Amino acid sequence: MIDSMRWTLVPLVLTALVVSSPGAFAQPPDTVFLEELTWTEVRDAIRGGKTTIILPTGGTEQNGPHMALGKHNVRVKILSERIARALGTALVAPVVAYVPEGAITPPTGHMRFPGTITTPEDAFEKVLESAARGFRQLGFHDIVFLGDHGSTQAGQKAVAARLNREWASGPARVHAVEEYYRLSESETRQMLRAKGYRDEELGRHAGLADTSLMLATDARLVRTDRLAQTAAAREKDGVDGDPTRASAELGRPAVEMIVTRTAEAIRKSIAR
Repeated sequence: MIDSMRWTLVPLVLTALVVSSPGAFAQPPDTVFLEELTWTEVRDAIRGGKTTIILPTGGTEQNGPHMALGKHNVRVKILSERIARALGTALVAPVVAYVPEGAITPPTGHMRFPGTITTPEDAFEKVLESAARGFRQLGFHDIVFLGDHGSTQAGQKAVAARLNREWASGPARVHAVEEYYRLSESETRQMLRAKGYRDEELGRHAGLADTSLMLATDARLVRTDRLAQTAAAREKDGVDGDPTRASAELGRPAVEMIVTRTAEAIRKSIAR
């Protein structure tokens, strides 16, 4: 009787050990970032319906004495994650941090300031094109370019147009979604203008609007103790606008607008 009970308990104990062992029923991590997944998890995500890939483009450039060089890269990564989660069928590729920023010799544009990194337009477009071709080969049907920087918009449109002509007979498409940049630029300024902030405050680069968006996404990149100093220096320090009154509270409604309306724009583009 004892031997019989002993043999009955053996499989139960083994089952319990397997179930309780780490990774027995391992689930993929709760992330939409491609670089945080294994190749088998990416394969399974595509098979499970995540056939949209967002390719965010940022830029490494001066943002005045009060905001870090990686502003565009950090912001577009955070917002792309939120947009991907809103879509429910998307993953997010690593951010392209090297974009056209001006000439090297003689230095023009943001290249006049230490820390800015530039790349030629043709090199930038080749990176986008190569990445898109690779995503198509992996099984992604919709490749979405989201650019946080103005200099990336034309290249994204050009690459999307070329590849869509070439891929016209297949299911894969490239979407250069300009809505994201328009919302983060003109629509954010319009939202703040309606609250009584002046155009000379809002600015177009590292001013109140730009800085408020960064404070609402990752405040670690903003040196709030330098805002008044920045206001005094302005253009010679690479700033267009006055960030003195910038705040996360001002930026949060704009962030929500960018996420919601960009997700809508992507859905519409895919539906077409």
